[in-house]
Amino acid sequence: MIKKHHSIGTALVTSALLMAVLSTSHAETKQMYGKKHLKVDDTNLKTAVQMIEEGKHIFRFDTFGDESFWGGQLRLHEAIAGKDNGGVGPGVSPVMALSLGLKVDVDALPKKLRKKIKRGRVDLEDPATTLALLKLNAVIGVKGIFDPLDQLESVGITCALCHSNVDDSFAPGIGHRLDGWASRDLNIGAIIASAPDLTPFATLLGVDQQTVRDVLLSWGPGKFDDGLVLDGRVIKPDGSPAAPLIPPAFGLAGVNLHTWTGWGGVSHWNALIAVLAMGGEGRFFDPRLRDSSKFPVAAAHGFDDIRIEPKMDKVTAKLPALHLYQLSLTAPKPPEDSFDQLAAQRGEKIFNSKAQCYVCHVPPLFTEPGWNIRKPEEIGIDAFQAERSPDSGYRTTPLKGLWTHTKGGFYHDGRFATLSDVIEHYNEFFGLDLEDTEKNDLVEYMKSL
Repeated sequence: MIKKHHSIGTALVTSALLMAVLSTSHAETKQMYGKKHLKVDDTNLKTAVQMIEEGKHIFRFDTFGDESFWGGQLRLHEAIAGKDNGGVGPGVSPVMALSLGLKVDVDALPKKLRKKIKRGRVDLEDPATTLALLKLNAVIGVKGIFDPLDQLESVGITCALCHSNVDDSFAPGIGHRLDGWASRDLNIGAIIASAPDLTPFATLLGVDQQTVRDVLLSWGPGKFDDGLVLDGRVIKPDGSPAAPLIPPAFGLAGVNLHTWTGWGGVSHWNALIAVLAMGGEGRFFDPRLRDSSKFPVAAAHGFDDIRIEPKMDKVTAKLPALHLYQLSLTAPKPPEDSFDQLAAQRGEKIFNSKAQCYVCHVPPLFTEPGWNIRKPEEIGIDAFQAERSPDSGYRTTPLKGLWTHTKGGFYHDGRFATLSDVIEHYNEFFGLDLEDTEKNDLVEYMKSL
């Protein structure tokens, strides 16, 4: 009875408050709150726009001070410049850079230079041309640092290196930026392996430099093993490289966890990558890395608690704007002629019924609202990559924009070459008994997202 009376009393009070609010005229409400609220709204909107613009600049151009690692320790800039330009070896020409999957921002090229390139008046086999592109901030994800005499004295990398592409509007590998797209033809392992001095990696992993190079060269295009500096695992039980595919960084608004194996949200992963993988100068804390059985390298080197004086921290203050910019990156819509629209409509019905895809890939997020992690046994695959993460699971991958990262295969390691292979896996694992036409319609629907 007490609970009943309490509920009735609460309802009466709520009704009275509601009536009071409703009885207030629109004019009175506007007079009391309108101007104030409009001012706050305008301020919030202006701040958000400014932060997104700031985040875009950070994403594209900020190295977080990692040039002290890539240039100062690995001396990667020397390999880029080549001996004829004050470095070592043959150097990296634009042709070679493009073959390694590096991209060039056409909007950073002056019109005269674009015309010269079109007319074949620029030597794209000369590393000096690469240096000129670096001076223009035109090589996506790579920032050259030059001395007063215009000699390349260091080099750093940015978020855009692995998570941006171009539309090839000018030439293959040269075009307008596509931030958030996975760089599936970027051979980051080969790029790192070209550095003259891999001592930092060799010391960290307790192996010689040639072993480090062999591991890096085994990755191949579109793969980057951020876990290498945490657990030192380089091969899977089947003997294939442990490096996972680079994921896209768009369409993450509303998505809880943002990596293949669900380490954390955007800001957590940005901090981890900026400090531990990119070699940036910043504070990082994650006590889960104290687990020496799962993360022996990280635990041995104190990666769970990287401390730095606030005035020296080049990462932490940039996380909010970077976070907001990444969440603003929407998944790109597929070209209309890239899928069968009628088949896609049929596929949507199958997706949300017989195939049961909607149970995990909940529209319109196309991942679970909430804790979007599944154990390996729930999805019928091995636990190798999952065990390299704190929760030993796999994130349910959001499906929007799937068409942009088909190169390299599907799942975290590209084990399924096509979408048809993915569907066949689930058809067998869950005993869905899908007909061939239904499978084809599902493929067209996923291509349409």
